[in-house]
Amino acid sequence: MSASWRDRPRRLAGRLAFGLIALAIAAYSLFPFYWTIVSSLKVGSGLYRVEFLPRSATIANYTAVFAEQPFARNILNSVAVAGGAVAMAMALAVPASYALGRIEFRGRRTLLIGVLGVSMFPQVAILSGLFELVRWLGLYDRLGGLIVTYLVFTLPFTVWILTTYMRELPRELEEAALLDGATPFDLLVRVLLPLLAPAAAATGLLAFIVAWNEFLFALTFTLSNETRTVPVAIALISGASQFELPWGRIMAASVIVTLPLIALTLVFQRRIVSGLTAGAGPG
Repeated sequence: MSASWRDRPRRLAGRLAFGLIALAIAAYSLFPFYWTIVSSLKVGSGLYRVEFLPRSATIANYTAVFAEQPFARNILNSVAVAGGAVAMAMALAVPASYALGRIEFRGRRTLLIGVLGVSMFPQVAILSGLFELVRWLGLYDRLGGLIVTYLVFTLPFTVWILTTYMRELPRELEEAALLDGATPFDLLVRVLLPLLAPAAAATGLLAFIVAWNEFLFALTFTLSNETRTVPVAIALISGASQFELPWGRIMAASVIVTLPLIALTLVFQRRIVSGLTAGAGPG
């Protein structure tokens, strides 16, 4: 018997073990979301029965979420706030990453470490200062106030990731463009930005997910139902009485706001992986 035939059972056992481990990890990761969907299709006492498939599925929780509060408006608020914060962060992070990643100047490393250090502060530690800033700007209970405050965590994240990626771009392209008479603006927009597109897409998507799920700032800087985002709207869903926990509607709302993020992640998963790993080399 040849060596290849003797090794065949070992290879098959290895593949089987790998498949079982992958299946276990997938089941562990997806089961909470599956259980959320199942619970969202139950009402009344059915919520407290352990059923992997509901006996009498209903969409009453989904209709109640939109009927009892302006949940569609809350979703639009989250889209506007998360999209606006990411757009502003990317507009500032691209030129900042070029300066930090391509230009030699004194204190560059200290500045980059400072940018990273800002993102390490817990939100509650800067909450009072941001509240005074938002009130002074007249942006309390306005979507603009959330967009400004969300830059506290989206901007350091985007600057750090894009700077790491920017360092890996070949210097020869920059030198050739400068020899051809390109200005720094032309170099950034026409030469480096197209190469930065995969990392920018991945970074922007991850920053959007973080901003979409943010709760503390949204709870503090908004007051009315018309300006609340979806995390706050879900947290404030109440039952018919103070003793009733509306788990069905909470689960339904959670499914509604999670599905778009899952769809975006599945569509752009290759860009996320390639964009984040492209700048992972030593710089």
